[in-house]
Amino acid sequence: MTDPDPRPPRTQYERGLPDHHDPTAGFGGAPPAQSALTLRLVLATFGLLVCVAGAVVGLVAGTPVWFPIVLFVLAAAAAVDIVVVARRKLRGEPG
Repeated sequence: MTDPDPRPPRTQYERGLPDHHDPTAGFGGAPPAQSALTLRLVLATFGLLVCVAGAVVGLVAGTPVWFPIVLFVLAAAAAVDIVVVARRKLRGEPG
C-alpha cells in the first residue's frame, strides 16, 4: 500500500500556491508575493561565472591561495543554487 503523494499537483504550481512565501500576503489588500526564480537563476549563473573567472585569474596572477579558494567555495554555492532553482522551475513553480 502506498501513501498518496503529499506534494501539490503540477497544475497548482502553475496557478501559484496561495501565500506560499509570504504569510502576510493579502493582508490589507496586498497581493501575494511571487517568487523570482528566473532572476535568482540569472544571478546565480552570473555569480558562478564571475567567481570561477576570478579564481582562475587569482591562481594565474599569484595572489594568496586563500583568495581563489574562497572564490571556488562561492562558485560551488552558486552551482548548488542553480541546481535547486532549476529543479523548482522544472517542477512547474511560477517565477
